[in-house]
Amino acid sequence: MTYVPLHSRRLLGTLVSCLAAVVLEACANSESATGEGGNGGTSTPGEGGSAGSSGPGGTSGDGGTTGLGGSVIGTGGAGSSAGTTGTAGTTGTAGTTGTAGTTGTAGTSGSAGRGGTTGTAGTTGLAGRGGTTGGAGATGTAGRGGTTGTAGATGTAGRGGTTGTAGTTGTAGATGTAGTTGTGGAAMIDCNAALPTGGTQRSSSNATGTAAGLSWAIWTNSGPGTITTFSVPAFAASWNGSGDFLARLGLQWNNTRKYDSYGTITAQFASRKTGTGGGYSYIGIYGWSTNPCVEFYIVDDSYNRLPVNPGNTTNKGTVTIDGGQYVLYTRNTNGTGGSKCGSSITSWVQFYSIRNTARTCGQITVSDHFKAWAAAGMTLGNMDQAQILVETGGGTGSIEFPIANMTASTP
Repeated sequence: MTYVPLHSRRLLGTLVSCLAAVVLEACANSESATGEGGNGGTSTPGEGGSAGSSGPGGTSGDGGTTGLGGSVIGTGGAGSSAGTTGTAGTTGTAGTTGTAGTTGTAGTSGSAGRGGTTGTAGTTGLAGRGGTTGGAGATGTAGRGGTTGTAGATGTAGRGGTTGTAGTTGTAGATGTAGTTGTGGAAMIDCNAALPTGGTQRSSSNATGTAAGLSWAIWTNSGPGTITTFSVPAFAASWNGSGDFLARLGLQWNNTRKYDSYGTITAQFASRKTGTGGGYSYIGIYGWSTNPCVEFYIVDDSYNRLPVNPGNTTNKGTVTIDGGQYVLYTRNTNGTGGSKCGSSITSWVQFYSIRNTARTCGQITVSDHFKAWAAAGMTLGNMDQAQILVETGGGTGSIEFPIANMTASTP
């Protein structure tokens, strides 16, 4: 055995211990940054042999051979594979590598100090594991769910289309002239018309003639009376104690056709009266028919208060014509001046329509009275005449008819 001086052995032991420690630290620092480092093996330096006891007086025995240091650092644990990077997630920042443990202080000479325990390597931040998978992101930008279609473009906030300008109300067609106005066409009659100027006056107890396309007549059974006619349908009359006095202007047919063959017969009149009319008076329509012989009256006004009653009459009811109510009468008479039915006829019947309220202007629909009479059993015959009339039973007075016109729809 080779002799090694004591101080050399101590130096060698120290070197061996230092070498073991350096190797351990180097191995610890060489761990994969990605895996978890294995625990360092424990370095156990061998203890030096005991120095031989010195024999009595003998030579000191050589010290025992310094034992070799403990085993080299254990094999580091296998490095773990790096964590899979989270899908779409941001790679997590790797954890801070743990600071290596403090190297143990070398043991004092003799018993070599034990190597300090290698600090457990810091856990690498499971590279990439930390990032949370993107996942929820991109779902319609946080549930944006698509831009709402601007309220579905509901016609600009319910505008619903521009309200069409209302069509111009069509101009109403001209209102047709509604036949005869209920008041006898008074709206077509100038009730304030003035009596025409000029004219022809006649004084007689019994005379007839024509003027303005119409027929006129005057009759009295006593005393004087006059009639004035014009070139337009109008006339005037006067009397002075004339007994029974009649003046009239209108249509004359001379018994050629039945009363109902002339269509619509109408009279338009306006009148102004003065004076008195004696015991009875009629202003309206007067006429005759033959076969049967009938003298008829339509009375719209009087010098006396309406309704008048001629006396000895039979009431045949009432009817409304031209906006007024009329009482219907029949009456038998023999007259004082004969009839229009021939000299052989000495008695005849009279028909009356007498208005309940008087009027001095309007239209009289004569043919409507004919129909009402027929419905009441009062039947006319062949038509002789129908004329606008004033009749008085005495008194002194006058009357003007600025309007006195008659027409028949069938001539």
